[in-house]
Amino acid sequence: MRRPVALRLQAALATAAVGVAIGVTLPTPQASAAVGSATGYATQNGGTTGGAGGQTVRATTGTAIHAALCGRASSSTPITIEVTGTINHGNTSKVSGSSCNTADGVIELKQISNVTIIGVGSGALFDQLGIHIRDSSNIIIQNVTVRNVKKSGSPISNGGDAIGMESTVRNVWVDHVTLEASGGESQGYDGLFDMKDNTQYVTLSYSILRNSGRGGLVGSSETDLSNSFITYHHNLYENIDSRTPLLRGGTAHIYNNHYVSLRESGINSRAGAKAKVENNYFRNSKDVLGTFYTDQRGYWQVSGNIFDNVTWSGAGSDNYPAGPNPTSNTTVTIPYPYSLDGASCVPEIVRQTVGANTGLRVSNGSCSPQSPPPTTTPPTSAPPTTPPPGGGTNLSLGAGADGSSKASGTSYGNVRDGNIGTYWSPAGATGTISIKWGSATRVSRVVIREPSGTQGSIGAWQLVNNDNGAVLASGSGAGSITFSSTALTKINFRINSSSGTPRVGEFETYAS
Repeated sequence: MRRPVALRLQAALATAAVGVAIGVTLPTPQASAAVGSATGYATQNGGTTGGAGGQTVRATTGTAIHAALCGRASSSTPITIEVTGTINHGNTSKVSGSSCNTADGVIELKQISNVTIIGVGSGALFDQLGIHIRDSSNIIIQNVTVRNVKKSGSPISNGGDAIGMESTVRNVWVDHVTLEASGGESQGYDGLFDMKDNTQYVTLSYSILRNSGRGGLVGSSETDLSNSFITYHHNLYENIDSRTPLLRGGTAHIYNNHYVSLRESGINSRAGAKAKVENNYFRNSKDVLGTFYTDQRGYWQVSGNIFDNVTWSGAGSDNYPAGPNPTSNTTVTIPYPYSLDGASCVPEIVRQTVGANTGLRVSNGSCSPQSPPPTTTPPTSAPPTTPPPGGGTNLSLGAGADGSSKASGTSYGNVRDGNIGTYWSPAGATGTISIKWGSATRVSRVVIREPSGTQGSIGAWQLVNNDNGAVLASGSGAGSITFSSTALTKINFRINSSSGTPRVGEFETYAS
């Protein structure tokens, strides 16, 4: 289904709202979710939403990620884990609990569901440490880098897979990740993105896979044929020997990917697999499509691809390249809507959009930029607010509040009750909300928090000392505001412009 729409340059993740000590996991006041919505086969079988609607926590170590999983009420309680910093063997230990099944030296998503892991802040790097998904469903992994995971040598993790899925896994969306190694099997590495033993309804999108002997497989052997319904779109495969991917049985949809420097083979459809391969760009590569290293043939439907300096080997008893003039030998029906970029646009679109820490940009069909807001899902219940970086006591708790006006159903006091789920709105698009005390109180930092699902509505603002009218700070958008320490009895947050009706969930004040 072709629906040309403008290329969307997705807004970058919001600046981190909560800082925590190394290894500590804290609830954040705004329930966030993956940016955007799942695509491809991950939208089928009920869809993939990850931890949407659940609590959001921040983690800076692997142990903290495990602790967040183990601290849930059940193994299916939704949770979003925002990860920042470097996750490695030294800070990743097993944590026990009734809602988890974790292990040392690997991020273990085992026998669980409804989880989002998303990189925030300056980035999330899983260094020599893999992510293992087993007996799990409804998982989102977004905006992280996983590098140099080994199956031999030291240290080892996850069987050498950057991200590996096995044993009855359903509905996984992996988006805007960077997966990379520093060599092939002889250097101790295995696959970057592997699926086996009954893994289905998976999408890999806007990601980088590079510098590895093996890109990834679907099915561990010619008898492991229970894996199916995989979408790969808008990914960069670069400097890979083979398996981009290797498909054993099942159905895959492969479109708008850029393949560069595939040294031995590329898309290897075998053992009855069916792949719809459309509008991809292959460059400086060998045997980019066919059945290789087996006499158990696979199938493909091809259209719109560009083969730029691609070489093809001759056919043999276990070598059946699709080229030099690839033609379809099957038909694959795709059950979901999608938009195709022209193959000639793919290198540039992929350059602008793929990988972690690149702004979560996406394309939906025509190479023109626009920047829609990220998608978020309101929580079912709101966790209490927590201090911004630097800690301290929120002085607004127990203080008074008033303002210039309030919309129907809102209250001034909602901004100082410690609950991001309640809020104040002015009667119009602008207005003032204030925190006040019975005696002079010293303040040097304010945090303005918007309720989940309304982020970005606050435009230009001024922070004013009500005692003398002095402007303490000015800017645009919610977040943390610092200024010279000032003793005052009342502080005003004046909203001078907004997008729609602005909402303030919490107006927090701190002495330092």
